[in-house]
Amino acid sequence: MASQIQGKSLLATANGIADGFVVLNPLVMKSFTQTTYKELHQVLKRSQRDIRSAPYPTHDILAIRSRNMKLQRIYAAIMVLEYSAKTLNINLV
Repeated sequence: MASQIQGKSLLATANGIADGFVVLNPLVMKSFTQTTYKELHQVLKRSQRDIRSAPYPTHDILAIRSRNMKLQRIYAAIMVLEYSAKTLNINLV
């Protein structure tokens, strides 16, 4: 069975992080297992890659801003996840 966070799949959680509905912080990650850390890291990296690979909206300012905000939120979540995993000696690779 795939890992879940607060009853949602990891993909839904990654989308929630990108859209700003879910915030990844040490309190949320307190109950994570090692596999949850690894799987969420993979899903966040894949989501980041998917957003970057989408066509760039050259003439739509709001779409550019939305894209950049999603990338910023995902990057911040990845950094928090990697730091927390490092302090717990969890290898994410």
